[in-house]
Amino acid sequence: MSRPTLEVADILRASGSSFLERHGSHLASQHRKVMGAIVHCRTAALGGHRDRCSGCGHQAISYNSCRNRHCPKCQGNARARWLAARSAELLPVPYFHIVFTLPHELSALVLQNKRLLYDLLFRASAATMLEVACDPKHLGADIGLLSVLHTWGQNLQHHPHVHCVVPGGGLALDGSRWVATSSRFFLPVLVLSRVFRGKFTAELKQLLLQDKLQFHDSLKELAAPERFQCFLRQLFSKDWVVYAKPPFGGAEHVLNYLARYTHRVAISNHRIVSFNDGYVSFRWKDYAAGSKQKVMTVAADEFLRRFLIHVLPKGLVRIRHFGLFANRKRSASLLRCRSLLKVAAPPPQLAPTAQIKCPLCSEPMLVVERITSRQLLCTSANISPSRPRLDSS
Repeated sequence: MSRPTLEVADILRASGSSFLERHGSHLASQHRKVMGAIVHCRTAALGGHRDRCSGCGHQAISYNSCRNRHCPKCQGNARARWLAARSAELLPVPYFHIVFTLPHELSALVLQNKRLLYDLLFRASAATMLEVACDPKHLGADIGLLSVLHTWGQNLQHHPHVHCVVPGGGLALDGSRWVATSSRFFLPVLVLSRVFRGKFTAELKQLLLQDKLQFHDSLKELAAPERFQCFLRQLFSKDWVVYAKPPFGGAEHVLNYLARYTHRVAISNHRIVSFNDGYVSFRWKDYAAGSKQKVMTVAADEFLRRFLIHVLPKGLVRIRHFGLFANRKRSASLLRCRSLLKVAAPPPQLAPTAQIKCPLCSEPMLVVERITSRQLLCTSANISPSRPRLDSS
């Protein structure tokens, strides 16, 4: 894929200071940290290294990456390493993709309680899948699943949802056999929706009773128990959206499929079309219009506001494993599943390395010197830095 002509970093460099002047009082330190990391990513401010071609001897300076998980330029290497590690955990069965979405009425409350309610979204959706799958009326088996949190829609507005990827089957409740699902159907989405709604609202009520929820600005009145109870009744009267995507192929397709959802950020640089006169235009897919590709134009302040609402609290894990794939029992569960399926474990994949190629002869470029930001900023190197490139530093 070719380099994007515009980046989120360009918009931050041009409009970030004025945005902070107007809205800085509403931003957390984590927002400021993300803004600084993206602006400095692959610039002299983070240091770099001198590379020499192992073939022709050509030299160049590459700048270091910020490695921030919200940076559009820093997810490729992390995704590749994660997918290589997951390759050893695949089973030779069809896989299904289920999406759990919170109703938009919860958006403001979630934004004021990100850590609590994103965690609850994970737990409620996973518990729903595990409970319904265990029911003999449906599958009657213990299952494993991987969940990935996304907080955005295509228009960059707040749209919290969890993508669950699950093998088509599980272990019988006594562990004696593998219970396979239909190749076209996993679990009934209407049942999943109602169970998910019940679990989430029940846990939400408990959080209020434990005085753990924050209510600010227009939500202050919800702190009153009677108002919150009315709010819960309104939520419970709605049909919550659980969407089952069509099943996709076996293990050979899973990694490519997962790559679409793991390590994503709210918007990729390739979707940004233009940045002129304080307005940003970006491509988006309008699902309400049959997934038609459109271009949306918003003020730079609004673009940055939308981008920053998707910054996650520090330490919040956005890719999680549940059931048979939970960290504490994943190895034993996979061993049992493969035994019942009579298959061997796939050979592990080596994590790819970000090897830079020489622009002149395509031979590998080797690091010959580490350079600090002070050295880059205060000395005049004989070799002009190339445009910042992907590197593993």
